[in-house]
This record gives sequence, C-alpha cells and structure tokens, in this order.
Amino acid sequence: MYEQLLLKNQLCYRLYAASRLLTQAYQPYLAPLGLTYPQYLVMMILWEEGALPVNDIAHRISLETNTVTPLIQRLERQGLVQRQRGTADSRQRIISLTTQGQELKQRAVEVPECMEQDITNFVTHAQQLEQMIPMLDELIEGLSKKQEKSRSKRRSCN
Repeated sequence: MYEQLLLKNQLCYRLYAASRLLTQAYQPYLAPLGLTYPQYLVMMILWEEGALPVNDIAHRISLETNTVTPLIQRLERQGLVQRQRGTADSRQRIISLTTQGQELKQRAVEVPECMEQDITNFVTHAQQLEQMIPMLDELIEGLSKKQEKSRSKRRSCN
C-alpha cells in the first residue's frame, strides 16, 4: 500500500474541503447582498483599494483575468461597479465602485462577524485559526511563485 496516496494523509484534501465548505458557509450571508463569494472578494478589494485595473484585482485574489472578467461584468450589471478605459493604456480596464457599490459596504460589514460567530460555534480552538493565517499566507505566496515559474514549462517535483 502507498501510504502517501491515502486520502487521510493528504494536507491538500483538508485545505480543499475546508475552502469549499467555508465558501458555502458564506452563502447565507452573501445571498441577501446579491453576491457570490468570488464577487464578494472583488468587492472587498475595491472597498479597500478603490479603483483598480482588472489585472490587479485578479492578482490579488489569485485568479486569471479571464475568470475575474465575468465576475466584474455581473457586478457591473448589478450596478455595483463600473469599467472605464485606462488613461495610460486604452486596452486596460479600470474597475471602480459605483455609489451603490460603496453603499453595499455598509450592509456587508456584518458578514465577517457572522462568519466568526459561526466558526467559534463549532471549532473549539478558533483562536488557533487566526494563528494559521501567516502560515497560509506563506503557503499561498510560495505556491503562487512556483506557479508563475512553471507556467512556461512543465516540471517534475525535483
């Protein structure tokens, strides 16, 4: 038997399952706002940073621009964001919040608090989760760098 191939021995499975289930847990709080979880991520970036090019938004949430563009288009149809051509490069699209998008921030402010309450209800060591943030950030950064390096070539694990 190959121990390394057992699902119970996989960190990646636990991260995948936790991510998927956590995303689903957000749904009851985001549905009244008319947002999906990926749209919520885009909105949080815009609430924090203001107007940004699509490429910058995609980079911040570790997605490709061809994945982020449809999210932004749906947010635009909802009246939450607007797209404008870049002044330095007309091919670039700058995304900014509309008044309605800025106002949505007031309603969204409770979402993190609700999620924190939910998590503390079923995790006995909720504070340990906060301590994981720097480790997860390091993992994300390392994997992102590896992915950027390997985009142009296939590599073995060596």
